[in-house]
Amino acid sequence: MKTANQDIKPVTTKINENGNIEIGGCDLVDLANTYGTPLYVYDEETIRSMTKGYKDAFKNYPKINMMFAAKAFMTKAICKIMQQEGFGLDLCSGGEIYTAVSSGFDMTKTLFNGNNKSYDEINYAIESGINTISVDNFFELALLNNIAKTQNKIVRILLRITPGIECHTHEYIQTGHLDSKFGFDLTQTDEAVELIRDEYINLKLVGLHAHIGSQIFEKQVYYDEVEVIFKEIKRIKDKYGINLNEINLGGGLGIKYTEEDRPISIYDIAETIIDSIKVHSKKYNIEEPYVFIEPGRSIVGTAGVTLYTAGSSKQVPKGRKYQSVDGGMSDNARPSLYQAKYSVEVANNPNGEAVEKVTISGKHCESGDILAKDIMLPEIEEGDTICFYTTGAYGYSMSSNYNRVLKPAAVLVNNGKSDIIINRQTYEQLCISDNIPTRLN
Repeated sequence: MKTANQDIKPVTTKINENGNIEIGGCDLVDLANTYGTPLYVYDEETIRSMTKGYKDAFKNYPKINMMFAAKAFMTKAICKIMQQEGFGLDLCSGGEIYTAVSSGFDMTKTLFNGNNKSYDEINYAIESGINTISVDNFFELALLNNIAKTQNKIVRILLRITPGIECHTHEYIQTGHLDSKFGFDLTQTDEAVELIRDEYINLKLVGLHAHIGSQIFEKQVYYDEVEVIFKEIKRIKDKYGINLNEINLGGGLGIKYTEEDRPISIYDIAETIIDSIKVHSKKYNIEEPYVFIEPGRSIVGTAGVTLYTAGSSKQVPKGRKYQSVDGGMSDNARPSLYQAKYSVEVANNPNGEAVEKVTISGKHCESGDILAKDIMLPEIEEGDTICFYTTGAYGYSMSSNYNRVLKPAAVLVNNGKSDIIINRQTYEQLCISDNIPTRLN
C-alpha cells in the first residue's frame, strides 16, 4: 500500500482556480504575501496521514510503540499533534526536552537519546520525568548513575549498540556501521552489562537500541537489524541471566525528494520488521519484545514546503543562469551539507512550460549557498513565489543566523486555515543575547 513518503508533494496539493499551487486549502502565493518569505508551510493532513499509516501498518503487532524523532522538526504544535496521534517522542537535547515539557507532553512516553549528553541535560531529563534514556558510551553510564543516585531515582535505560549494518545512503547519515560515533560496539556490551549489574545500581537495563541510518530505501537492512539485536539479547540472557524485553529499531524510512527517488512504504518496513521478529523470536527462543520505532523525516518531510521570493538573476556569459531567492543555506543547510536535491515549482505559475535551466542560489555571502543546481523551470520574474517541496524535515531544525539573517516563520495549514506555529524572528530577538563589555563603551 502506498504511503505519503512515496510522493514528492503533500497529500492536499493541487492547482486552484487562480492557477496557483494550493496546500491544505491555502493558496501558497497568498501565504507568501500574508506571512512573508522565506516561509515554512506544513500540511497537517499529510503529517496525520503518516502517523496513522505507521499505526495501521503495525496494527498486527500489539507491542509496538511509535516515537517521533523530534530532531526532524520540533515545535510545541508538533508535540501536540504527536500526542493526539498516540506517538511518543525521541528527544536528543535539553532544548527538545524543554519544548516537550512546555507543550504539556506526557513525559512517560519519551526517550532521551544522544552521544554526548551533558550533566545539566541528564539532570533535567530525570527531573522532567523522562521515561527511558538510551545510553551511548561508558562515560555516560557513570555520569547517569551518579546523577540518578543524587536524585534517588532508578532510571530505565537502553544500551545503544552499533549493529554493523550499512545502508546505501549518504555517509553522514549512516549511523549503524561499525565506524560510527554512536553507541557501544558489540565487543563492549559485556563490560557495559557487568558495570550495570555490579556497580551502577541506579540504572535498570531494559533493552537494546540500534539505528541503521536515515533516508533508507531498502527493506533487508531492517530484517538484518532485528536479527543482530535478537542475537545479542540471546547472548546476554544466556551469559548473565538478564531478560531484555524492549528493542528500539530507530527510524530512517526514506522519502521522495525527486522523481529519481524510489522510497519504500511504511507497510513494506512493517511487514519486514514483524516477519524478522517472529522468525528470530522462535530461532533464539525469546519472547516477542516491546518494539519502539522512531520515524522523523518520514512523518514531517513530505508535509513541509519552503516558499521563497525570487529576486535578482545573473546570466554568466556562456555559463549558468543564477536565480537568487530571499533565503538559502540558513533555512535549508542540506544542499550544502549533503548535496541534497529537491523538486521545485513556481507557485504562481505551476503549469508554465519549463523553458530555461537555472540554478537557484541563496542570498548569503557564500559561493556554496546553492539550493538547486541546473533545474528546468518556467521563465522566472522578480517577485515570483518559488516552492521547494519535501523540506519539512531538517530545514528549520538545522537553520541558522548565518550573515545575521533572521530565521523564517512556519505555518500549519489545514482545511483552508493557516496558523503560525513559529513566529518570524525579529532583529531585536537576533541581538537579545549580545553584550557589550563596559570597557568598550
